[in-house]
Amino acid sequence: FIRHPSDIPIAHKHSDAVEYTKEKLKNIGHGGLCFNSKESIKAGTIISLQIHIREPAFEANGVVTWCNKVDDHYEIGVTFNDEHTEFGIRMVEQICYIEHYKREVLKNEGRILSGKDAALEWVKKNAADFPK
Repeated sequence: FIRHPSDIPIAHKHSDAVEYTKEKLKNIGHGGLCFNSKESIKAGTIISLQIHIREPAFEANGVVTWCNKVDDHYEIGVTFNDEHTEFGIRMVEQICYIEHYKREVLKNEGRILSGKDAALEWVKKNAADFPK
């Protein structure tokens, strides 16, 4: 998993839930992700996820592979088993990097970048290092 800012919103629901529960994404990487949750979710549970980093939100179903209690919350590990979803997760991963880059440029340089400009700069600086 690759660490990202913890302010990226993620929503999840179990198969029997009516509404999504909003949480914060912790890590995302090839084939899976981790998010913080107020509640424990049993390994093997199939959950629906929405990552609201851009509209429309990225949506996928995943399988909880682990759940660890950390202080006052749980860290939930989710994997994805189909190629289409894994590709989508890679795109979300890159968007996370670009959004983080936009915030860092604003904070450190005072420049406000559009999504397109941030993507172009980020790709130019980092694409060679991004896992293939």
